[in-house]
Amino acid sequence: MINNVKSFFSIKDLENLSGVKAHTIRIWEKRYNILEPIRTETNIRTYDLANLQKLLNVVLLNNFGYKISRIAEYNSDKIAKLVREIISEKSSQSHAINAFKMAMINFDQALFLNTYNNLLSEKSFRQIFYEVVIPLMNEIGLLWQAGTISPAQEHFITFLIKQKLLINTEKVQILEPIRNDKVFVLYLPENEIHELGLMYLNYEILLHGYKTIYLGESVPIDSLKDMKKYFDNIVYVSYLTVQPTKDAIDDYVKSILTEIINANSEIWFLGRMTEFIDTKSLPETISIFKSIEDLVKEL
Repeated sequence: MINNVKSFFSIKDLENLSGVKAHTIRIWEKRYNILEPIRTETNIRTYDLANLQKLLNVVLLNNFGYKISRIAEYNSDKIAKLVREIISEKSSQSHAINAFKMAMINFDQALFLNTYNNLLSEKSFRQIFYEVVIPLMNEIGLLWQAGTISPAQEHFITFLIKQKLLINTEKVQILEPIRNDKVFVLYLPENEIHELGLMYLNYEILLHGYKTIYLGESVPIDSLKDMKKYFDNIVYVSYLTVQPTKDAIDDYVKSILTEIINANSEIWFLGRMTEFIDTKSLPETISIFKSIEDLVKEL
């Protein structure tokens, strides 16, 4: 199995994973011997996992104030030791994100769990999600688009994060709702499967004392109609990452307004595809949020 894990990376991969421009990486390599590339038979540079790990550590030290010329004097073990010593409130976020990336690339569950548990000893679950998980997921989306990671690697890390979400959600699910003025119905549109953001919103809404009905991914509009039989004052919440497409989204919003929303209900949208919604004549029953943080402030 390990032979199928991606173990060599292009300079573009290193750029995508580290956030440092390829031009800068080449300068560090040429001037300071920070990295030791492996040449293919056609003389193309590739970099192994050790190079990637070293680069991520170098970037962290550099961001912490160490000059590249100074870092270049240390071997990989010394660099890793310095990273461990300086991990603090200031640097733990980027260190954790890098560790999660390495866990994802290597399908390393132990590294993920150790990193998460270390974070949990200093931060609340909410802090971890806002400071580490949300930035990580934003990066993962870009890494997937760029072809640096595979869908399997994305699914692997997403599943582990979902496990933590479910554990923390269960802790608040057992509490009786203390706010009964509205019920939240959370769902994803048909063919939308990117569930992580919606799962976190379910946790936040429960934490704020509301009752939630979590329907999950790929829910047809017809299935939403049933909710009105059971509940009044419904707030539907939907996270639009890739569906509906930009060409279909306005028709989708019109269908929701016509078939689902009434005087006692409203819908809250967020996600990447909301930027394609025509907002000129939207009624007050539709709210669009730019981020999870913005929506949570509305609770």
